[in-house]
Amino acid sequence: MKLRALPALAGVALLALGLAACSGSADAAGTPGADGSSSASGFAVDENTLVFGVVPDSVDTETNYQPLMDYIAEITGKTVEYHESTDYAALIEAAVAGKVDVASFSGFTYVTATNNGAKLTPISSIVTEEGQEPGYFSQAIVPAGSDIKSLEDFKGKKVCFVDPSSTSGYLFPSYNLLEAGIDPKTDITPVFAGKHDVSVTKVGEGVECEAGFAEDSEVEKSDKVKVIDETMVPGAPLVYSSTLPDDVSKKLIDGLSEITIDDIIAAGIDGADTDAFRSVFYATKPVDDAYYDLIRDICKETEAEQCQA
Repeated sequence: MKLRALPALAGVALLALGLAACSGSADAAGTPGADGSSSASGFAVDENTLVFGVVPDSVDTETNYQPLMDYIAEITGKTVEYHESTDYAALIEAAVAGKVDVASFSGFTYVTATNNGAKLTPISSIVTEEGQEPGYFSQAIVPAGSDIKSLEDFKGKKVCFVDPSSTSGYLFPSYNLLEAGIDPKTDITPVFAGKHDVSVTKVGEGVECEAGFAEDSEVEKSDKVKVIDETMVPGAPLVYSSTLPDDVSKKLIDGLSEITIDDIIAAGIDGADTDAFRSVFYATKPVDDAYYDLIRDICKETEAEQCQA
């Protein structure tokens, strides 16, 4: 297996784990709009509610995030409403329209949303193991019994991606295919599975997709696929709307910048001390906007349409 380090680009973005998460946008005042995009108070709905948006990347998304949402409710004193968009594009649209207050994005979704005017500030990124730094793997996978051994062998194949706005399920795979001499738009037959776990399933079946890509946390659940390549990508950010009042923003920054699962358990959150939550959450580490410059650079390299404003 070849671990891709993206040598020409990696140095750009993996250097910003400082405390600049609280710098954000200077425009922190909500702007009321005729389309209902943002309330006068700066909240997506009202001053008693925080809307939590997520990338719809697996069937277990809501269950995985419930203890974190309950913790956000605890530290802010607000009711937290779960908002799962139908796809990545819909979540981007919701963010641009000011309809989410807090969110867990992919890095690519965050860059795309802010390129299109969403007022968002990164706070931190979730890590799943002690000592880990933000980041996870985009993995190239094939059916367990496949003869495909490298990305170069993907040429002419039916290849599963996750979503056109997925960091590990489209942007990084597109870059890696280009590096392998394969045009992802013309040299393969792309199939968009919609979610990471669905991409894994389809590749494992070997019918709709002969190869594909997904994030490591979903790949490791299946014995029907094998990994033939992987790339470390910047950790997905927890973000807040820069239009929120300062006191609420401060509670989110203070509460989410550097917390551990033990902090959440100590807060008395139901479901935090479970294997299910521990599998997706150990702690958060601060990140800032500059941490995602690597994604912006790969956007330029791939000329991905989703990067454009």
